[in-house]
Parts: sequence; structure tokens; C-alpha cells
Amino acid sequence: MIALKELQKIQSDNNSMICLGLDLDPRRIPADYARTTKGMFEFAYRIIEATKDKVCAYKPNVAFYECLGADGLSLLRLIVDRIPDNIPVIMDGKRGDVGNTAARYAEAMFDELKADWVTLNPYMGYDSLRPFIERKDKGVFILCLTSNPGSRDFQMLIVDGKPVYQVVAEKVSYWNKDHNCGLVVGATVPEQLREIRSLAGDMPLLIPGVGAQGGSLEKAAAFGTADFTKTAVINVSRSVLYAGKDDDFADRARSELEKLNSIINSLRGGEEAAEQPAGTPVQQEDGEQEPQQQEPSESPEQP
Repeated sequence: MIALKELQKIQSDNNSMICLGLDLDPRRIPADYARTTKGMFEFAYRIIEATKDKVCAYKPNVAFYECLGADGLSLLRLIVDRIPDNIPVIMDGKRGDVGNTAARYAEAMFDELKADWVTLNPYMGYDSLRPFIERKDKGVFILCLTSNPGSRDFQMLIVDGKPVYQVVAEKVSYWNKDHNCGLVVGATVPEQLREIRSLAGDMPLLIPGVGAQGGSLEKAAAFGTADFTKTAVINVSRSVLYAGKDDDFADRARSELEKLNSIINSLRGGEEAAEQPAGTPVQQEDGEQEPQQQEPSESPEQP
């Protein structure tokens, strides 16, 4: 509940439900900043300084830093340290593994990388998520229905008369005993987004796929929040992060966020929405382990 309350508070304070993805790609960063990790840090720092009052969260994708080796992980830590304490950090790593491996992943994400929320893959079941979910002061966004074309390969399959993504939504809702679970649902599947919102109860949704991936901002905002009565976070990355090609990149990013916030706020009642209490969220672009036999006590039984 702590992580959710903090997320709702910053949404209210900044009048924004937009999360900005910090996926640093040297091929797209202005050339003067792309040559060294120091330059990449300066790029990220300027973006954060220009947008910190226009977002409800930042979401670094760990892959963009891991591919740079040790320097990249050091860069990620430095960037996270520059994010204001009142703005949640969603560490996007889509982790999900068994036993002690999952516990180490949880330590790495929450303790070493200082994440407030993490993204998780539920394919291996409850015991692969348990070390994360048991951190009651932290939050988890669990993949439910993603925005990539390959989501049809498994997530749309019918199991006992319902698609797998519905099974995931129901399972996670049951696991959400401490009110620190959420679901990842792509903006490119708006009708399913509305359906999953009804299954998710009060769980927050993380909605990638707006902007460069073509998802509708308006539908993501309205469907993902059940007409602004539930909590959702809309992630944007490339369309904002790389809006400017020159040294005005930070100002351009801020301008793009202002446009997105304006569109959403007009849908939910304009300036009046800023007066909503924090509890009424202001909603807003996504080593191998030997298999273990899951013990029956590892996964709570559903009634």
C-alpha cells in the first residue's frame, strides 16, 4: 500500500499520470552527449530536471544499461540518484525466476538499484514472484497483456474457456493481499485494456504502447482508469525522450509532456482535476536456473 499511496500522491501533486521511460540509446541521443557515459548521464540529468514536475514516475529499462557493462550499471545508479525522492522509479527488467534466484533479483532491483516498483514476468508462477510481492513497501507491475505482436503467441490462448491474460489478471488480483501489485497492459489493445481494468479491481495498471508504438493516449487514459476512477500510469519513452535532436532536447521533452498532460486533463475535467484528493488518482507510453518443483505451500490457494 505504501508504494501505491506514493504513486497516487505524485499523480495528484504533479497533475500527471505520465511515466517517462529513460531508455538511453546512444544512436538517438544528440551526438555531443552520446559518446561517453558521462555525456549520457548529462543527457538524462537534463531530461529529469526539465520534466520532474510533469511526470508521475520514471521508468529506466535495465537492458539499455546492462548492454554497456559495468559502466552502464554505474550510469543507471547515478541517474536514479538524481531522480527526486518523491517521484517513483519503476525499474523495467521483467524479472521472474525461481527460488534463491528470484530473491537475488529482488535484492538487486529494490536494494541495489533503488527501485520503488519493478516489472515482472509471471510465466513461472507465484514462487518466482513471491520475493518481490513480499516487499510490502515496494510495488510490482506484472505482465498481463503486452503491446508487442508476439503477445498473441501465449497471452491470447484460451485456457478453461478464457484467455491466458484473464487468468493472469485474476491470479494477480488474488495475490494482491498487501495492495502492492499492478498489471502491465498495452495501449495497443484498448478493448482488452478496458476488460482487464474491470478485472483488476483497485490495482494500478502500467500502460506502455502510447506514442511511438501507436497506442491511443485518449483510450489508454479513459479505459485504463475506468473513466478516471482507478489508478493507471501511462508510459511514454521515445516520443518524448528524443523529441529534440539538438541542444534543446530537454525543453522539447518538457513541451511534449505538457501536451500529453493537457490532453489527459481535458478528458477528465480540465483544471478541476488538479483539486482531486490524492486518493482519487490522476491517471496517465513498455543466467539459467535449474527448474525446481513448486511446493504446494509456495502459492496461496484460491478459494
